[in-house]
Amino acid sequence: MKINLNPNPNPLPDAERDEKIAAGGFGKYYTDNMVTIDWSEADGWSDANLNAYGPITLDPATAVFHYGQEIFEGMKAYSQPDGSISLFRPDANAMRFARSAARLALPELSVEEFIETITTLVKQDRKWVPKKVGESLYIRPFMFATEVGLGVRPSNMAKYVLIATPAGAYFNAANAVTVWISTEYVRAAIGGTGEAKCGGNYAASLVAQKQAATKGCDQVVWLDAVERRWVEEMGGMNLYFVKGSGKGATVITPKLTGTLLPGITRDSILTVAKDLGYKVEEVMLSIDDWRDGVASGEITEIFACGTAAVVSAVGAAKSEFGTWTTGDGKPGPITMQIRETLLGIQHGTIEDKHGWNVKVC
Repeated sequence: MKINLNPNPNPLPDAERDEKIAAGGFGKYYTDNMVTIDWSEADGWSDANLNAYGPITLDPATAVFHYGQEIFEGMKAYSQPDGSISLFRPDANAMRFARSAARLALPELSVEEFIETITTLVKQDRKWVPKKVGESLYIRPFMFATEVGLGVRPSNMAKYVLIATPAGAYFNAANAVTVWISTEYVRAAIGGTGEAKCGGNYAASLVAQKQAATKGCDQVVWLDAVERRWVEEMGGMNLYFVKGSGKGATVITPKLTGTLLPGITRDSILTVAKDLGYKVEEVMLSIDDWRDGVASGEITEIFACGTAAVVSAVGAAKSEFGTWTTGDGKPGPITMQIRETLLGIQHGTIEDKHGWNVKVC
């Protein structure tokens, strides 16, 4: 695939760009450029174009507005000690993007082409990559249906777009979040789009997130759609539970059942925790197991994980069944060890034994 380079002729001045990077936050500011590719059923993928970041003009009858045929990914570029920039497991994001596309009846972009668009944008906008550990350039590839018409069928046209934003911490790592366990709403059911990373999953979650906020909680936790009993995931993140303490601890996470998003951070933590000497398990964990495990002290720590948040401790849970706090309600030592180890690998300060980092420039 050819990528035509037409970079922004008026990039943000260095001082202004550095000021925005220093401001931190998540999704506040965007880099100078973006990448777009058009697809049609008749001609396949066109050449890619790297152009100045800017608005996209669409007809009011464009399919995505009416039928939600859309997918996205989230990944990061990290500064390394030698001044280079690396991506973390871009092949895993590429493969998940393709699986999401297949589920939403959108065209699949090859792993190689997907990664090529990412590396091209990062090289062009490398000055936007923050230097501090814990900060990164968050990369958002997305694709949506662009056929104009109101017929309910897969679109015969689509657009791939790639943008990026300097990102600080999603949550304050020093604080644990409080979660609301939703029994009124569900995120996904077997046969649905739970395994795909599509906007509709997140749109449907917002009413529950709003409800969580009214309960004084930071995030919502989802239960399964059938029994409303089995713990699935938290907001847009996967969940982990620690049983026991010290080197004898077991790190567990709800197993993938077809309704949970197969998180790349989730998968990485299974390996990192094992490398650190902990036993790891993928299990079916019920809300009763959670409550009783906390009450007995068997469950000593809980954390959520995802590309945006990396690792974030869960201190307390609220639900219609009551409220319970894990340990002292603060981030635990195993949670923080896993977080610091994963960040160390991503930033190149800890050896990458698994070949996850891919140097860009």
